Amino acid sequence: MTPPSAPANADAPPVAERSIGAILRELVPFLRPYLGRILLALACLVAAKLANLGVPMILKGLVDGLDVEPSLLVLPVALLLAYGASRLSVTLFTELRTIVFARVMARSSRTVMLRVFRHLHALSLRFHLNRRTGGVARDVERGGTAISDLLDWTIYTILPTILEIALVTAVLVWNYDWGFAAITLGTIAAYVAWTFRVTEWRTRFYRAAVEADTRASARAVDSLLNFETVKYFNNEEHEARRYDENLRQMEDATVKSLKSLAVLNLGQSAIVAIGITALMWRAAAGVAAGEMTIGDLVLVNAYLLQLSAPLNFLGMVYREVKQAITNIERLFGLLDESQDVRDRPDATTLVATRPKVEFTDVHFGYDARREILHGVSFTIPPGGTLAVVGHSGSGKSTLSRLLYRFYEISGGSIAIDGQDLRSVTQDSVRAAIGIVPQDTVLFNDTIRYNIRYGRPEASDEEVEAAARSAHIHDFILTLPDGYESEVGERGLKLSGGEKQRVAIARALLKNPAILIFDEATSALDSASEQAIQDELDRIAVGRTTLVIAHRLSTVMDADEILVLDGGSVVERGSHAALLARNGRYASMWRLQQQEESTPAA
Repeated sequence: MTPPSAPANADAPPVAERSIGAILRELVPFLRPYLGRILLALACLVAAKLANLGVPMILKGLVDGLDVEPSLLVLPVALLLAYGASRLSVTLFTELRTIVFARVMARSSRTVMLRVFRHLHALSLRFHLNRRTGGVARDVERGGTAISDLLDWTIYTILPTILEIALVTAVLVWNYDWGFAAITLGTIAAYVAWTFRVTEWRTRFYRAAVEADTRASARAVDSLLNFETVKYFNNEEHEARRYDENLRQMEDATVKSLKSLAVLNLGQSAIVAIGITALMWRAAAGVAAGEMTIGDLVLVNAYLLQLSAPLNFLGMVYREVKQAITNIERLFGLLDESQDVRDRPDATTLVATRPKVEFTDVHFGYDARREILHGVSFTIPPGGTLAVVGHSGSGKSTLSRLLYRFYEISGGSIAIDGQDLRSVTQDSVRAAIGIVPQDTVLFNDTIRYNIRYGRPEASDEEVEAAARSAHIHDFILTLPDGYESEVGERGLKLSGGEKQRVAIARALLKNPAILIFDEATSALDSASEQAIQDELDRIAVGRTTLVIAHRLSTVMDADEILVLDGGSVVERGSHAALLARNGRYASMWRLQQQEESTPAA
């Protein structure tokens, strides 16, 4: 029974919104190992801003020192040297901060992405049957980049700007009066209020564009992975229209985002221009009244110029931070996906050499509203072979998924050597099992890599020995690149039979205690099937083996045969006993014999 998949037009569930504070709190555990680097980077930040604060002061001293009669002019060498040293110090400490903090940004992004990747592999098969690969990959890619960007903007722009505003305001109050500080703080307050208000309004447009981009990516990957099916039915234009639906949504959201950005920029520029004009007006009035020197006017102007640039940049950064938060939300949304199948805290490691497998009154359904297996019970003795046959949809392949513990059963128990699968670790269970599936999917890599995947530490000699046992070694040698030949996306450069033999070689290389053959010879011709079947019979000796088959001729030698129908065992026994019973199995046997003899006739 094949588990139900998500509808073709299914979209990912909505992701829970998180505040900037919540995102930063979730990032703290990933940043804690780099606390020393972060503190050193902050120290460099403070040093750079203090040096930057001193530049206008030195400039004021220079201007006032030069405002004398030409005959009395003496170059203030110390001030000139101090001016150059201050400007150099700003760059020096800024670049030191970059050097110190670069590893933090890169490593934290890498750590989070690796955590998400591992979590995705830890999720149950139920999640992976319902997710869209392209959309998930896009969310991980954007989220990882957004983490680096968020940290970059926080330590390089937001904190420096806040610190600089505080320092400049303090200097203006100390040297002059509250009027300058009031104008400065009023301008900043109006700027921040406008930026936050408009950015909150326009973030929904970016969020809509991100969601449309994710859907478009998922739909494109799905279509390209199934390009053969698209070609079979001449549906290229149909796929283009479906893809364009999401592109159109992304286009509309992007246009709204760009238009609202123009409104935001215009308001920011107007606020900054008004604030600078007011400050310069007050400073000029002070000079005219003899209360301030030309150097004071230059000082105020320099501080305003220093503030206006980061303020303009701060508006952009806030927009980018909100957009990064949206991307990180989707990344952390993947971490929020719960694991249906979890190891117990006290789970032990399964040790199996010639294990006994027991299914006892097993009940299971992919959907809680529809049960697939109804009280299935059987035992495979150590080193024995049990075959399960039945019509499509009877629940045969479900047995192998449950033995691998891809799902939790709803009733009964499954045990290996008397140990309930729920009491041992999933890793140890899967390490003891090797499978040759009906639908073999290979990685887009070399033949050697795909065979070695059964045991990554295996030597080339062991890989080739497994290929010989699977009767594919000679074929591989005929290829121009031999074992280094690329198999293509999902192994599409190989025929069905060739892929099946690679899967058999991979299972042989793993050398497991339990073997599962799920229609292992279904893609082979008659001559190859007999050769492979003989090899499978040989490697099954001494191993506990579960054979799932549609073709009854491949299970004649099994110790016991179960006949599944509608998720229940309707018959069991040896091949001869089942034929003698003249029931469901005998009927299936006669029908298959008739089908095989008809083409020959």
